Amino acid sequence: STIFGHLVISIALNLQKYSHIRLAGSKDPRAYFKTKTWWCGLFLLVLGELGVFSSYAFAPLSLIVPLSAVSVIASAIIGIIFIKEKWKPKDFLRRYVLSFVGCGLAIIGTYLLITFGPNSHEKMTGENITRHLVSWPFLLYMLLEIIVFCLLLYFYKEKNANYIVVILLLVALLGSMTVVTVKAVAGMIVVSIQGNLQLDYPIFYIMLVCMIATAVFQATFLAQASQLYDSSQIASIGYILSTTIAITAGATFYLDFTGEDVLHICMFALGCLIAFLGVFLITRNRKKSVPFEPYISMDAMPGMQNVHDKGIAVQPDLKASFSYGALENNDNMPEIYTPATLPIVQEQHGSRGVSAPPYRVLEHSKKE
Repeated sequence: STIFGHLVISIALNLQKYSHIRLAGSKDPRAYFKTKTWWCGLFLLVLGELGVFSSYAFAPLSLIVPLSAVSVIASAIIGIIFIKEKWKPKDFLRRYVLSFVGCGLAIIGTYLLITFGPNSHEKMTGENITRHLVSWPFLLYMLLEIIVFCLLLYFYKEKNANYIVVILLLVALLGSMTVVTVKAVAGMIVVSIQGNLQLDYPIFYIMLVCMIATAVFQATFLAQASQLYDSSQIASIGYILSTTIAITAGATFYLDFTGEDVLHICMFALGCLIAFLGVFLITRNRKKSVPFEPYISMDAMPGMQNVHDKGIAVQPDLKASFSYGALENNDNMPEIYTPATLPIVQEQHGSRGVSAPPYRVLEHSKKE
């Protein structure tokens, strides 16, 4: 159910992205939400999320969380299949060799996770969840997590520590509580459907509120990270941090690894490391977006020398005039190419009470 859900989610997101790209490249005046492709993607997205949500009720948390690597593998394969450019075989292999290696490693890691993952699972009744919630190991873990979260939030907000690791650690800490509460809510709903009503326990609504709150704040920090850093960095680092902390939270709250031998735990950890490396290689191979230059590129003007020869962009010279990007005192350039400047002058009043314009244009005539 988890693998199926992540596959469907990956297909849904790519369908919606295809709908946006198709509308952007055509003269179709319709909005994206009026296309059948976008609605098909939305339906598949809801179906996939429901599949992942329901899987939390039937499997250990530490096994479900790392399997999100399946969506990264599927996205990489779908991106290669639907690519529009034509490549020669050698160029294609050179361009996507890291993706192929990453997919192979992620598949191997996923196999090890499924084979050696924890098998212990208990019914999510109100009594069991309450007992886990007030247990000493989880209370100590929560205290440590709250202290770390407050310190990171202080450095992020007060000290302007906008490092990607700091932001994604905040996301991972919130995400660990999200998956813990999701498993509790999903498990209690399934038990209630089976005939043993659990919705009258207060712990159900406490978990539901915590699930929604942590998910909202998690999305807020992710949005802030996406404005500062590349999506490939967020995907790889976020997957590694979120998976590690979520497994720790699941092992502490639900005691996932109770009764497991050392060999299974070591092989499970090895599967996680291999999956981490695979996701890192897949996301590293993505194209990075070219940042927008908020100034006029001088090499775009006819007759101007290229100022990007060494990769160093020249910023505009904003002194006491409105001259933008001017190269001053350049004797090698004809005077016709020197820009007209608009120096700021004081307002002068004429004899008839008519004010002069606050600026004047200095015209340049070409020398004979």
